Amino acid sequence: MSGSPDDERLEELRKKKMQELQEQQGGGQGSAEQQQAEEAAQQRAEQQKQALLKQHLTDEARQRLNAVQMSKPDFAEQVERQIVALAQSGRIQGRIDDDKMKALLKELQPESKSFNIRRR
Repeated sequence: MSGSPDDERLEELRKKKMQELQEQQGGGQGSAEQQQAEEAAQQRAEQQKQALLKQHLTDEARQRLNAVQMSKPDFAEQVERQIVALAQSGRIQGRIDDDKMKALLKELQPESKSFNIRRR
């Protein structure tokens, strides 16, 4: 029975499947290393961003930004990116205090959308 064509075909399929699984596992290790490298790069970028924010914001402005972070994380992320961009381009004169932070938040805040629903 070991010489039947079905057995040979079955053995070929098993070998092929084992080879595919080994390739996936080998590829999985490479992607895991790549994922670790990406995470490390994101952590470094986050640390640099926090250092820039600490350098250019007063304590009160940082507290206000943290409060925004708690209620609207996406909006706070947008504000942080804007501050970092301004700092990197050299357009920040001195430090951003609470009043300047209020103005920046108001400027970047999306306009509220109101809907008027009329029934006929």
